[in-house]
Amino acid sequence: MMDAQENAVLKASVTKAPEDGKANQALIKMLAKEWKVAKSTIEVIQGQTSRNKVLLISGDAAPLQNNIAKWTQDKGFA
Repeated sequence: MMDAQENAVLKASVTKAPEDGKANQALIKMLAKEWKVAKSTIEVIQGQTSRNKVLLISGDAAPLQNNIAKWTQDKGFA
């Protein structure tokens, strides 16, 4: 899915309450598992208390991009 500025957008939901960063931690855990990366490589850099978030994924860009592209295709998002 794309937003108004043509940025890729992923809609996700977690069951943890948005208290003390628990929902953010659950989101990072879920995405790290799905994308097969370490939790420590994913960081919420914008929107810590908002429903809309911007994530930073650290690491070598090419393998990350390929991994996430394959994941989106496998999940039927692409």
